[in-house]
Formats: sequence, structure tokens, C-alpha cells
Amino acid sequence: MNIVSKEQTERQPFELLRDQEQIAEKITMLGEEITRDYKDRKPLLIGILKGCVVFLSDLIREINLPLEIDFVSAASYRKGIEQDKNIFLNSSLSISVKGKDLIIVEGIVDSGRTISSIQEELKKLEPASIEVVTLIDKPASHRWKLDIKYQGFSIGNEFVIGYGLDNAQQYRNLPFIGKMIED
Repeated sequence: MNIVSKEQTERQPFELLRDQEQIAEKITMLGEEITRDYKDRKPLLIGILKGCVVFLSDLIREINLPLEIDFVSAASYRKGIEQDKNIFLNSSLSISVKGKDLIIVEGIVDSGRTISSIQEELKKLEPASIEVVTLIDKPASHRWKLDIKYQGFSIGNEFVIGYGLDNAQQYRNLPFIGKMIED
């Protein structure tokens, strides 16, 4: 388990929301649930870059099934904590999804716009099924109707960092989830 260094905590004030132990326990539970639900199937996990990377790498080690992974790139926050009007999507999948059971892996679901857009694009490719797993869900922020089957933590409308989540490409490497505190 990583120890939080003084340099990590001095960059930007934050409030600790979930520590490493809580995150590990939740990911184990999600992995067990996916393993049960996809017994005798081989899911294709599609990670939404970049925020999913840490979560996805831990999650796949908790899923006791054959699986495949691929990635799409999407961004709605490119300049700090202000959400862009447009989603920047690069969906160049390297694996065919036709007839496969897809699980979209997202670090955080905020308004739901990114997940909704990606689901619509993936449906056009004729998969057998599409589900969503997210480490963090912000249900009060949803602006689209969403069905998130696997949810880690539900939080309010805080802007969070760490464990793969960033603020202007910073703080992804923090081993915990923290709420940004503005000066």
C-alpha cells in the first residue's frame, strides 16, 4: 500500500473522501459482482481514458474470468474544473465489439453526458450487451437518463482528484480520492 507523501498533499488543498483501504474493498466487491454476473462469458471491458486507468488496472485483477480490454478517449474537463461544452471523443477501438458483452469502465460519472454518448456510439456496433461500471457516481449531477449497473461510491457534487482522476492533468497519481478545496 502506498504512503501519501508530504509533497503530494501540499500541491493543492483537499479533503480526504476515500482512503486506499476503502477503495480496495470496493473494487474487490465490484470484481466479485462482475465475476458472478458474467459467469461463462468473456466480457470486453472498455476503459474511458484517462480517468479510468488506475481503477481499471485494479478492477481487472479482481475479475476471475477470461476478459478483454480496450480503450476509448473522452474528455469533458480539459481546462481544470470547468466542464467543456463539447465532449472530445476518440473511439478507435482495436477489438470488434459485435456480439460481445461490453462493460464500460469509467473513473467517475458526473453529468452522464460522456457515458451516454459512448453508449450510443457502441450500440451502433451491435454488441450483445452494454453495462457500466464506475468507481465514483455523482447522481445529483446526472443530466441524462443513465443505467449504471456497477457503482463504487456515490458522492455529491464535489470536484474530486486522485486515483486516476485529475485537475488539469494533475493529481492522477494520488493513491486516494480527495475533494478539491478552492483557495
